[in-house]
Parts: sequence; structure tokens; C-alpha cells
Amino acid sequence: MKPFGIGLAAALIVAVMAPAAVMSASKGAPPAVSEAQRKQGMAEAPAVAQSIGITCQVTDARFIGKQADAKTKASTSYYEIDCDKGLGFILQSPAGGKASAFTCIEADTPQPDGKPSSLPCVLPGNADPKADLVPLLAKAGVTTCVPDGARGIGQSSTNTFLEVSCQGGSGYVIQAAAPATVDGAVVANDCLVYDAGEGNIKCILHDKASRMAVVDQYVKAANNGCAVKDRRFVGMAQSGAAYWETSCQDGKGYIYQVEKGQLAKTFECSKAQGILGGCELTNTKEAETAQAGLYTSLSKKAGFDCAVSKYGPFPSPAGLDVVELACSNRTDGAVGIFAGPGQTSRVVDCARAPLVGYRCSFTKPEDGYKFVTADLKKMGKDSCNVSAIRIIGKTAKGTTYLETACSDGLKGYVLEYNTAPTLEPVSATGCAFTKDCKLPGNV
Repeated sequence: MKPFGIGLAAALIVAVMAPAAVMSASKGAPPAVSEAQRKQGMAEAPAVAQSIGITCQVTDARFIGKQADAKTKASTSYYEIDCDKGLGFILQSPAGGKASAFTCIEADTPQPDGKPSSLPCVLPGNADPKADLVPLLAKAGVTTCVPDGARGIGQSSTNTFLEVSCQGGSGYVIQAAAPATVDGAVVANDCLVYDAGEGNIKCILHDKASRMAVVDQYVKAANNGCAVKDRRFVGMAQSGAAYWETSCQDGKGYIYQVEKGQLAKTFECSKAQGILGGCELTNTKEAETAQAGLYTSLSKKAGFDCAVSKYGPFPSPAGLDVVELACSNRTDGAVGIFAGPGQTSRVVDCARAPLVGYRCSFTKPEDGYKFVTADLKKMGKDSCNVSAIRIIGKTAKGTTYLETACSDGLKGYVLEYNTAPTLEPVSATGCAFTKDCKLPGNV
């Protein structure tokens, strides 16, 4: 869960390279934009922007000035543009060289010594560049952030890094292309990812306490009765979902899965062991023991005698609690599919659990081969003790095929199963009569 480290050069190169005349003019009030500057800007800047991949419609522009290098005498022209969508830019265009661009957020960011920017954006359409971040945030999947602050972090050769703070305390580091347009790839990582990280990117517009306060809105949405005692940012999954933990005054605890700024799922800490390391703010041992006892009772009622020693939840459909079960009284484990009151629950051994979409990790599937052997016997195939299995796939009518191998080395069978509402074999075909078998000994 550590954020990536980016080695950045000077954060705002544009401030260093700005024309001296413009730098001195910007020490007072923002310079007025003359009609001559606008005319030259609109005539020249759109082509410069297009040459470096800024494809927006330029709605306003100004020519800032030109500077000659003291050593090489090569000249560089500077422009500001306002786009019809997304951010505005400062452009620098060296004669005979490749142009480059900096967003108005970067251009407006104070210098490292705290002094105001030497070359801010001044066009009316760029007066509030943080508002222009909304399209970039939306491209990154963040739709709940109303920006109340922004700053430039810096650029690498291919990316632009910006920090944006949001009303309510949250914040993000935006990683966009260079130049930072909505046409390129955009990623937004929560500032909390960087708080404990070792990289050189940090969020400074809001403090960590303000960012942590956002979890209270997820607790409210969960409506789980938690009076928050403590809060923790757990981390982010590869899918982009963020996870938060709270401990509660009554001793309980929860992990909240947040997607695109909205609460997606809530997990009791007793069922959250597999989520980025589980809960840390709550002592879950007692709750886990009680939960294991409940699963022991439920599995017995479903016809599978398992003294649950360990359990792990699967992502579950609405109305179901699906968990893998390890048992202290037997070597074979199972997957419990537990329904609510008045509905039918079932437990499927780990050997056949893939038939209903789940795969065990606590126990070995071969410990449950006896159940597949029993299914063969139901189909009149008494000579095969199953030694290996392979899921072949589903049929058009919704049944599932399972290949078996036999311990005596003779060819095995393909079992056809109905998987709902119960798991039952409906046919068995010898591998000698089908081309679907691939296990050793069957071909």
C-alpha cells in the first residue's frame, strides 16, 4: 500500500524560464492584456498547443513575451491559452525546438520560497483554474469532489502531478499526461495513500485529520449504529476501491468499501480478515470466535458436520453469506452458502465447490474427492475411486461438466451436474466415449 515514488525535477520550471520583463511586471497587479497581445496570441498559440497534443479549442490567448538565451541567443516565445474544456496553459515555444506546456495550476502555484508565482495565468477564463479540474477528476472516476484548492506538484517527462483538495476535507493527487488534458490517461489517488508513504509526493492543502473525517459520511451511509471511536485508512485495491476502518464505542468494528466516493459495501471486522490485512483498530478475536460458532451451527443444519476452526468470506450476492470453512473435526473443508431466515442454505465440499463458482484455499480439494466418488456411484459407476478432477465448463442448458480420473489408472468419466437449487449429478459418460477428457490416464 505504499505510493509510488516519482523523482521530480524543479517543480515549476516555467517560473525559472519566464521572460525577465514579464517577471518584473508580475510583482505588482496582474498585467492587463492588450488587444495586440490577444491578437498575436490567438494567431500563434493554437498551433503551438496543437503541436504538443493540446487539442482543445482555444477560446482566448495572449502573447506574453519573448526571451533570448544569453549564451545561445536562441529565442523562446511564451503564451497563455484558455481552453473550452479542462485546464488552461502557459506555453513556451523555443525557436526551432519542441514546445512545452504547464497548466495554470502549476503556473499559479507559489514558488518554493513561498513568494507568489512569477508568471501566473491572467486571462479571465483561467481566473479559477481549480474549477477546471472537474473534467480531469471525472475522467479519473472521481465525481464527488468539489475542489476548494489546487497546486502544481511537478512534471516528469511523461506525466503532470497536481494536488487538489475537496470541500469536506478529502483530497487527491492527479496523475495526468504531459500536457495535462482530458484526452490523455488520468489517475486520481486519494491523498491518504501518500500520508504514510515514503515517496516525495505529499498532500499539503488539507491536513490528515481533515482527510480522515470523510469516513464519518460512510458510517452514516452504512447506518450500522457505530458511534465512531477511531478511524483508519486501510488502503486501495487494484480495482480502485478504497477501504476505511472504524472502531466503535460499543467494541464493534467495520471496514467500508468505497467506490468513486460512494459507500459500496460494509464488512464487520469479524468477516474482514481477507480485506487488505483486516481490522487493526478492533480486537476481533472474540467476535471471530462467536462467528465461527455460528457457522458451525449453520453448517450442521445444512447437513455438513464441521467444527469451524477458520473461515473466510467470499464476495456474496445480496441476501447470501458465502464463506469458506476449515474444520477442526475433519480434513476436508467446504463452502457455506448461507441464506436468510426462511430460505434454504447449503454447504458444498471443496472438491465440488468450483461447480458453484468458488475455490477453496484452506484445505486441499483431494480431501473431498470422496464426494465425487459417491456421485459416480449414484450414476452406477462403482469401480472408480476418484484421484483427480477438472472442470470442463457449462452447457447451453446450464449444467456443468466435471472430468474425473480414477486411482486404478483406467479411464475416468465426465459427470454432468445440475448446480441449482441443489448440486446433483445427472449423467456420467466414460472418457472412452468422449473427446472432452484431458486428465492423465483419460486420453
